[in-house]
Amino acid sequence: MASLIRNPFGQPIMMRRAYGDALVALGHARKDVVVLSADVSSSDYSNMFEQSFPDRFFNVGIAEPALVDAAVGLANSGLVPIVNTFAFLIATRALEMVRTHLCYGQANVKLAGAYAGLSDSFDGPTHHSITDIAIFRSLPRMTIVVPADSLSVTKLLPQIAAWEGPVYLRLCRNEVPQIHTDDCDPQIGKGITLVDGDDATIIACGVLVARSLQAAEVLRHEGISTRVVDMHTIKPLDVELVESCARETGAIVTAEEHTIVGGLGGAIAECLADVCPVPVERVGLDDTFAECGPYLDLLDKYGMSVEAIVGAVRRILNRKSASRKLENHSEATQNA
Repeated sequence: MASLIRNPFGQPIMMRRAYGDALVALGHARKDVVVLSADVSSSDYSNMFEQSFPDRFFNVGIAEPALVDAAVGLANSGLVPIVNTFAFLIATRALEMVRTHLCYGQANVKLAGAYAGLSDSFDGPTHHSITDIAIFRSLPRMTIVVPADSLSVTKLLPQIAAWEGPVYLRLCRNEVPQIHTDDCDPQIGKGITLVDGDDATIIACGVLVARSLQAAEVLRHEGISTRVVDMHTIKPLDVELVESCARETGAIVTAEEHTIVGGLGGAIAECLADVCPVPVERVGLDDTFAECGPYLDLLDKYGMSVEAIVGAVRRILNRKSASRKLENHSEATQNA
């Protein structure tokens, strides 16, 4: 079932085009917004802002550390800079500046990481961005937003501009399914329950939200009731929603286009260890680099297929059943 959900969600929409449109709309709405690029504006479509507002666009060239420092200077002058480059570069080559000048210095800079996950598929493992969430999640004061579709980008970008402090916006290069409707109202820091269910919960972000919805439909035909949550904000995490899902379904699967180390799965596991320990299965890259190839094939090969999510739910239900049997046996022994 190799797929990036062409059905039942209708025509996929290119996320970077939606981002470019949203940047232009934001530029009209806020005169204090400026946009910076590391010479990749035609790739991430931030050039749409340049065409509309040339006096508020700055190309620093292929110099990611300088890109961040220039943005800090603009932020300190009262502007709201939105920095654009590939996700792997902002999380590696510019990391020292992001850590020290944005997070420690509390600069009001927004980072837009394009071509995230495996979506820069044919450029290979050096260009894949599979550790960026883990890297940025470890930085104090950093907010992390991972939209699932183009409509989420459109609705979250103005909030990101209004959010005080550093924000990392993670963007896919490719077409993505439209899973939300026009009346959706995503809010930074609040997950969205897309499908209710009683047996298990899938908490997903980004591209894998659509695949999680497909997995839930497969499981429904097997008589398994699966809740699906779009956790578009990784930090700050919606702890209240995570806890309620754990208490009400007793089993959690996380799904992300990222290594299973330190990303959404790590955040959920850490949260549950504190508030409500239940069995957790993590779907993502299994602590490995990927290779070059077609994007959808890479997602499938490296453990992020619909079948992989379905399999994780089946495994978690077996663990949930075994855990409850053990609890019942323990209670019976104590009462004997």
